[in-house]
Amino acid sequence: MRAADPKLLEAPVEDRKRVTSLELFFDLVFVFAITQVSTFVASSPTWTRLLEGMAILAVVWFAWSCYAWLGNTADAEQELVRVMLLGAMAAMLIVSLAVPHAFGADALIFGVAYFVVRLAHIGTYTLVARAQHDTTLASVVGRLSSTMLPAAALLVLAGALSSGTARAVCWVAALGVDYGGIVARGVEGWRINPSHFAERHGLIIIIALGESIVSLGVGASRIPLGARVIVGALLGIAVAAALWWAYFDVVALVAERRLQTADEREQALIARDSFTFLHLPMVAGIVLFAIGVKRALIHLDTHLGAVGATALCGGIALYLLSLSALKRRNIGSFNRPRIVVAAILVALIPAARAVPALVAIALVACAACGLIAFELVRYNESRARIRHLGSE
Repeated sequence: MRAADPKLLEAPVEDRKRVTSLELFFDLVFVFAITQVSTFVASSPTWTRLLEGMAILAVVWFAWSCYAWLGNTADAEQELVRVMLLGAMAAMLIVSLAVPHAFGADALIFGVAYFVVRLAHIGTYTLVARAQHDTTLASVVGRLSSTMLPAAALLVLAGALSSGTARAVCWVAALGVDYGGIVARGVEGWRINPSHFAERHGLIIIIALGESIVSLGVGASRIPLGARVIVGALLGIAVAAALWWAYFDVVALVAERRLQTADEREQALIARDSFTFLHLPMVAGIVLFAIGVKRALIHLDTHLGAVGATALCGGIALYLLSLSALKRRNIGSFNRPRIVVAAILVALIPAARAVPALVAIALVACAACGLIAFELVRYNESRARIRHLGSE
C-alpha cells in the first residue's frame, strides 16, 4: 500500500489549534459510557458496585485520554484519521453497552472491544508518525504500546476468567500497568499544543457536568412533580453550577496558561500530571455526585444509604481536593478553603444518612455554593486580574 501523504495526517501549524467537530462527535460515546457507569451504580448502590463503577470509569478515562493526546498530535479532520477514529468510536460504543455487566456476563465482550479501542489508538498513532516521518514520535508510540496493549490484554483475560477474584486481580493489574506505565516510561519526545489540550479537557468536564444534570432529570422524572421535587432539582443544579464555577472561573485559565508558558519537556509533564492524572478524580467526583443526587431525588422523603450519602458528599469533596491538587501542581500551593470545605463534606456523610434526602442535598448545596460565595469576596482582586489577563 502506498504511504499516506504526510500533509494529510499532520496537525495544521497554527498558534491556536481548536477542538474539531469530529473530536466532539467522538466524545459522545464516552458520554454514554459515563452515563452507563452512573446508572450501573445508582440502580442498586452497594460498595462492590461502587468500586466496580470507579474501576470502569478509570479504564474508560484512560482510553479517552489517549485519544485526547492523539487528537493533539494529528489532524482529526483528515480522511484517513477520520476513518480510524470512527472505527474506534464504533468499538467504544460496544464497550459502553457492556459497562453494566463488565464484571459479569459481558466481561469478555467488554475486554475484547476495549482492546480494539486501544489497538486502534496505537495503530493510528503509528500511521501518523510514519506519515510525518517523525522518528521521535514513532519511538514514543513504541513506548506507549509496550504498556498500553498488555494492560488492555489483561482486561480480555479478565473477561475469559470465571473466578470473580481472578477477574478483579486482572483489573487491578491492568490499571496499574496503564497508569504506572506512563510514569515509568517517561514523557520524553511528547509535544503538546497547549490551547487544544486544555480546551479538550475543559470540554470533558462540561460533559461530565452534563451527565450530572441528566441524572437530576432522571431522578426527578421517577416521582410526581411537586414542590419537594422542584426544590431538590434546583438544589442539585445549584451544586452543578458551583462545580462549573470552581473549575472554569479561574482554574481552567491558569492551567492553560501554565501549560502554554512551560518549555517542551515541562509541557509534557504538566499535560500528564495536571490533565491525564488530576482530571480523572474531578470527573470521578462529578460522577459520584450524579449517583448520589439521583438516589436522593428518587427518595426525597427517606434517608440515603451509606453508598448514596458517601457518593453525594464524597463526590464533591473529591472534586474540590482534585482542584486543590491541580493548583499545587501548577502554582505550588494548595487551595486551603477548598480543602476545608472538602473536609466538611466528608464529615457531613453521617448527617446525610440521618436526615431526609432533600435535606442532605441542601447541606451539600450550602457547602458548595458557600465556598463559591466566599471565594468571590475573598479573592475578588486576584480573580479579576487573572481573568483580565486571560481575555487579552
